Amino acid sequence: MATEFTAPGRVGAPPDHAHAGDIRGALGTIRHGETAASGLSAKFKTLLAIIGPGLIVMVGDNDAGAFATYGQAGQNYGTALMWTLLLLVPVLYVNQEMVLRLGAVTGVGHARLILERFGRFWGAFSVIDLFILNALTLVTEFIGITLAAGYLGLPKIPSVILAGLVIMAAASTGSFRRFERIAIALCGASLLLVPVYVMAHPASSEVARGFLVPSLPAGPGGMAPLMLLVIGVVGTTVAPWQLFFQQSYVIDKRITPRFIRYEKADLWIGIAVVIVGAAAMMGVAAAAFAGTEAAGNFTDSAGIAHGLEAYAGRVAGALFAVALLDACVIGAFAVSLSTAYAVGDVLDLNHSLHRGIRNAKGFYAVYAGLVAAAAAVVLIPGSPLGLLTEGVQALAGVLLPSASVFLLLLCNDREILGPWVNGRATNMFTSLVVGVLVTLSVILTAAVLFPGIGESQIFMIMGGCAAAGAVVTGYVLARRRRSAAVPIDRSGRDDWRTPPPAELGRPVLSATRRLGMAVLRLYLTVATVLVIVKIVQMALGH
Repeated sequence: MATEFTAPGRVGAPPDHAHAGDIRGALGTIRHGETAASGLSAKFKTLLAIIGPGLIVMVGDNDAGAFATYGQAGQNYGTALMWTLLLLVPVLYVNQEMVLRLGAVTGVGHARLILERFGRFWGAFSVIDLFILNALTLVTEFIGITLAAGYLGLPKIPSVILAGLVIMAAASTGSFRRFERIAIALCGASLLLVPVYVMAHPASSEVARGFLVPSLPAGPGGMAPLMLLVIGVVGTTVAPWQLFFQQSYVIDKRITPRFIRYEKADLWIGIAVVIVGAAAMMGVAAAAFAGTEAAGNFTDSAGIAHGLEAYAGRVAGALFAVALLDACVIGAFAVSLSTAYAVGDVLDLNHSLHRGIRNAKGFYAVYAGLVAAAAAVVLIPGSPLGLLTEGVQALAGVLLPSASVFLLLLCNDREILGPWVNGRATNMFTSLVVGVLVTLSVILTAAVLFPGIGESQIFMIMGGCAAAGAVVTGYVLARRRRSAAVPIDRSGRDDWRTPPPAELGRPVLSATRRLGMAVLRLYLTVATVLVIVKIVQMALGH
């Protein structure tokens, strides 16, 4: 297999030349211009060199918020919600496969593509909202660090400062390979949840039933809290930062279309690790709290560690706390980098882990500034940390519809992806996934704005979104019947890259698409204002 590298063609910005050259992964190297043999051993070595983007973005998803969500599901409902984890697989794969394809083919970050293809408003909105959301998400990661440190008996202030310095230092060495080795080592440490699961030894028959038999068990507060938790498990699996991170990280690792199939394998490995970790968290919490007074009364991840200690011993509790600490650091890596990549891409700054601080000052300033600000907020006495966590959930719900819709539109842009655009079957399945995510996003946002929302209101929102989806689907199918579909030429895909800017025409938006964009802008504006007002009200009440 030839592994020829070329500098990626930019849509609207000059290339960062650090994004072209040898692939220096944590587990191997693919030299510029190297021709690899086609045997099984050579393919395995190529896979080892490629592994990284998919694994890191997926394990980064099992962060502080995931520990809380999965822990709450296990503590409050036992193993009955294990089946929701199977729903995560297509949701995780569909979105991340599209962004890795965009990154490898275009060589352009997600924020830059939105700016160039949809205009300044959407480009600015994507970066500003991502910046705010990621800053709040980082705060939740440091909250998780304080919980883990507290359980382990470590002082709060030194623990937060040390974690912040480690997070900054790991990405600031000027060596992409060194950072990726640290990140993959931390990904491996996330499997500490497996021995914790073994120590807790939940009943295998109950776990299997939870996976294979969907159910909505009765629990504290009735059906509405249960439905919101199920929606939270599924809806929070695709955080907007993941889209921005993986696309830019694929570019920074110098992965081209020749290696897309290996990157897809990397993504599947990451998904497997995520599902194993999520199942372990649910199973551990279910076993530790079954039949106790604490069942149904979730507090936080530290409460899971204490309950686990009482059930399976101090070692099990300590391993769980270390796994939580590890997850928060990985999450902080990915969230900070996604922001720094997006800002660097839009402002035409050097933005590569291959560069040292001297050659990418703005990139590292954004990265370190976010980490330092998040750590400082957690250390401020009396900070409304619980309120910040709710704010993250609400803002993620507001941003997700636009991120999902733009992702689907970009992957159908033939000038951008050429032979790599979505096919009909992919579009049908992806549209269904995006529709589900948008529905979950609306429900989660409504739940934050109106905490007393009941199951009837949730079903009304679902019905309204389903009706709107049916209308849109019918319209699209009707238009497709009236117009002859232009076949997609898939030949020469391995060598096809997005053409230079001069060869690209400005996208022409139909009246229908302009109307859809206007509706989306209206929804985002109203929802953002309502969320901000609600957060301010809650803060004043706090």
